[in-house]
Amino acid sequence: MASLFLAAGCGGGDSAPTPVPLDAPLPAAPAPTVTPVASVPPPTVQVNGGLASPTSSIQSPQNVASLPSISDLVGEINPAIASISVESVSRGLFFDITDQGAGSGMVVRADGHIVTNYHVVQDARGIRVNLPNGESYLARIIGGDIVTDLAVIKIDPVGELPVVSFGDSEQLKVGDWVVAVGNALALRGGPTVTLGIVSARGRTVKTERGDLYDMIQTDAAINDGNSGGPLLNLDGDVIGINTAMLREAQGIGFAISSESALPIIDSLVEHGRVIRPLIGLNGADVTPAVASRFGFIVNEGVVVTQMGRGGPADEAGLLVGDIITKLDGIPTPNMTRFLTLLWSYTVGDTVQLEYIRDNRIGETAVVLVERR
Repeated sequence: MASLFLAAGCGGGDSAPTPVPLDAPLPAAPAPTVTPVASVPPPTVQVNGGLASPTSSIQSPQNVASLPSISDLVGEINPAIASISVESVSRGLFFDITDQGAGSGMVVRADGHIVTNYHVVQDARGIRVNLPNGESYLARIIGGDIVTDLAVIKIDPVGELPVVSFGDSEQLKVGDWVVAVGNALALRGGPTVTLGIVSARGRTVKTERGDLYDMIQTDAAINDGNSGGPLLNLDGDVIGINTAMLREAQGIGFAISSESALPIIDSLVEHGRVIRPLIGLNGADVTPAVASRFGFIVNEGVVVTQMGRGGPADEAGLLVGDIITKLDGIPTPNMTRFLTLLWSYTVGDTVQLEYIRDNRIGETAVVLVERR
């Protein structure tokens, strides 16, 4: 059986519903081990000028135009890509052992704030950032979040740095072209660029460090050292942050969606930690099998399995057995989607929950509090 592994820095770095804390990491089905995978040759498509799009028709080998160059896109993004070298210390039986690791990052603030993966810098004793212009800086950790595997580090550059721009990952469709950029295998000479498509969206994957939610699956090669690098659309916007790859399989890599990442990044930059809203309930996925077994009138949603007494959901009148179907008008077909939406709000916000109770639709307002 395979299992999912984070694209670690090089060299170190459905049946009966089961109660699951909605304000805590979610369980994911056992999944197959994510390791460096070989790049799969991109498909060839008919191009009608400009960059090829997923709507371009696939042609037979006898009448095919290859994908156009994405060198301009790469040239624009490269100045904002950072190569991260990490030194960590592990305790041995008789003496401490110094380990060297590497990862990737991207500049998100012109003053030197850089986003990478938490697992890249988690145990770092020293962090050095190398920029494409040849400049090298020592970096310090501003904050990290193990739930999303994101971290923000800071350097003190001489002047302002070029920054990446973020796109809307919600606009992605399966089959869209994407570009992965990063410090693959810590190779010298600048970032490595690979091309692929969006293979799936909204994945929950299990890694050796915990579950990750709302992941973008891609066949663009994501190798050791790519952790923390951007996954781009063909406009050059960051729509994901490369994180994990699947061992024993080719063309299966994962990136944290920009929709999930942006609130975390902002919180880390501003507060040095993630301030997550709490709704005060536990729940489980409603699936067709679960709905059939328990007589639910909907085949998807989040069934409330436990309430926190005096918590926001309790105060709003929700009951165990209610099936939450929407949050602020947006469908919540499962816990992953529910959490992704919930974490996009801030403490003190009021959200509208639509739910089903006794085969009737209800609605209530919930004021979110801080999770401690």
